Amino acid sequence: MKVAIIMGSISDKKISDDIVSIFEKFGVEYEIEVISAHRTPKRAFEFSASAKENGFGVIISIAGKAAHLGGVLAANTTLPVIGVPVKSSTLDGLDALLSTVQMPSGVPVATVAIDGGKNAALLAIQILSLSDENLVGKLNLYKQELEDDVKKMNENL
Repeated sequence: MKVAIIMGSISDKKISDDIVSIFEKFGVEYEIEVISAHRTPKRAFEFSASAKENGFGVIISIAGKAAHLGGVLAANTTLPVIGVPVKSSTLDGLDALLSTVQMPSGVPVATVAIDGGKNAALLAIQILSLSDENLVGKLNLYKQELEDDVKKMNENL
């Protein structure tokens, strides 16, 4: 299964690059597209309504300011949607965080930290790993790398 990375604007590309770097490390297939909840609402509906039949297993939504993209996508699919709120110059991303996390009952969007693209990628991989033992092994190796990095930090003290 592949993961959709949906950006509300091309200005979110730096965060999508962080996500892509994790997916490439783990060998996860992905597709990226710019879809605006407000400027291209028909495309948002079409994409999310057909995402499962188009081979996607998870959708990652990257949006700032009003950040309705994750909710719009989640409203039209049964796939897990992970929202990445984006830090904007206005309210430092708090507006996007609240817009992404405060979904109405029945329309969940898993939400990671502001600009937390890497964690969104890892969460998507963990979801896909429920049916992919190869990813389980890669996740275990990744966790070991994290542990080894902390050990090295202590050795360097």
